[in-house]
Formats: sequence, structure tokens, C-alpha cells
Amino acid sequence: QVQLVESGGGSVQAGGSLRLSCTASLYTVSGNCMGWFRHVPGKEREGVASIDGSGSITYADSVKGRFTISKADAKNTLYLEMNSLKPEDTAMYYCAAQFTSICFNKYPIWGPGTRVTVSS
Repeated sequence: QVQLVESGGGSVQAGGSLRLSCTASLYTVSGNCMGWFRHVPGKEREGVASIDGSGSITYADSVKGRFTISKADAKNTLYLEMNSLKPEDTAMYYCAAQFTSICFNKYPIWGPGTRVTVSS
């Protein structure tokens, strides 16, 4: 079945950087809408960034200018480059995907998540 697996999470100090990866199986990253989300217990899930099948990108205001979403089509992988990390970026980060080029509100495919911890 279609599977997404995140990697690259870890613990860093404020101001540091991490690159998250999302590898897809039985799914083609190229041409489809994909996104990154994050969740903290007790709070609502937050959309971090998305990239559609033609390369159009959207960022949450909270990460704009610090995070970069990209695809490596040859590796069938989605990335999230996170720079200038802040303690409030601490969360479980999830990769998600749709079966369409255009991004809609619902993401039917989700990875299990990778944890990011940013200390002050």
C-alpha cells in the first residue's frame, strides 16, 4: 500500500537547522500535491508547508523565510529544510500527500511522523 516515512528529526538548539525527509513507496512524488504538518499534544495540527504538482509552494506565516519545502523527483522524496529553528518549532512533524496535482484541503496519505525538539 502507499506509504510515507519521515526521517531527519532530532534535537537541536535554537538557531540551528534540520532537514526532514519523506520517502514515498507505491506513490509518485513528482506531479502530486504534498505537504508538511506538525502537531503538539493539546494543540491543533498545523499546516507548515505545501508544494503542488507544478511546484507552487505555500508556507505558514510562522515558518515563512525560515523553512523550505522541496521535492527530489529522482529520489521520490519530499524535503523540509528548517533553518533558524525556534523552541516553538518543537513538534512531531508529519509528511502528507494527495492523489492530485492541485492541493486541496484533505490529505489522504500520512506518514508516522518524526520528532523535532528545539531547545533554548
